[in-house]
Amino acid sequence: MIERELLVANRLGLHARATAKLVQVLSAFRCNATLVAKGREVNAKSIMGVMLLAAGHGTRVVLRVDGDDEAAAMDAAADLFERRFDEEG
Repeated sequence: MIERELLVANRLGLHARATAKLVQVLSAFRCNATLVAKGREVNAKSIMGVMLLAAGHGTRVVLRVDGDDEAAAMDAAADLFERRFDEEG
């Protein structure tokens, strides 16, 4: 299992479009993925689950991945967060 704290740095936070991108990226991997924020823990491959976190700009979230391709999944997800979900130039 790999666990990493990530910062929601894009201006709009984990809104519908950003959440869809995150779920799409993580769904390409076989490992389990969990996102934790504000005392809640959700399946990071579930759009509804991630939306329920209501993680706005500046929120720190913890991503946990566990499985065969966990390192690649973490790298892909962390890269998406670092790129601010490709929403800002």
